Amino acid sequence: MARRGEELREHILFTAKDVFLETGFERASMDTLAARAATSKRTLYAHFESKDKLFLAVVDLVRELYLDRLRTPAEYADDAGDDAEAVALYCGRFLQMLLWEPTVRMCRLGIAEAERLPQAAARYHEAIFDSAHRRLADHLASRYGLPPADADTVAHELIGRTLHPRFLRALFGTEQLLTERPEKETIAADVDLAPIRAAVAAALPAAG
Repeated sequence: MARRGEELREHILFTAKDVFLETGFERASMDTLAARAATSKRTLYAHFESKDKLFLAVVDLVRELYLDRLRTPAEYADDAGDDAEAVALYCGRFLQMLLWEPTVRMCRLGIAEAERLPQAAARYHEAIFDSAHRRLADHLASRYGLPPADADTVAHELIGRTLHPRFLRALFGTEQLLTERPEKETIAADVDLAPIRAAVAAALPAAG
């Protein structure tokens, strides 16, 4: 049975995500996207009136998938045993997901299109980085009673220490990427948690 309505729209989005990652934005023509989605170009335009708008919708899809997998710091408590470890696992999961090859390629794509499609680049940055930072800051404010500004400062420091230098190396192609979809159960195998735990230990007493 042919896909219709919302099912077809979702299928187009997942297909477009793969095509954009494989070929880049410029080389991903609407003809190619329609063919890969096994639909007509007319149907494709009925759902997305331009390639720019399709790309923006893909960014929104990536945000939804990403945040669903990242979760919140509090949701790592059962695996951690204490809150400091839950925060460390959350930060480790954040880095782990950023080292996954499709995520790095999407980051590069967002950077490449930043001048021509600043709205898409800004939305991708918000989806991946700002949202993760906000979840951590909210947790620190709630768990440690920090004023929002202080929680934001501590979260900023922890996120920065988590990302540097490994994510930067990954972005420039000098770090081996994760080719299999990273799972929560393999955080410790994929990421060196020791420096993250040290950063959390240094930051949280001051927060308390």
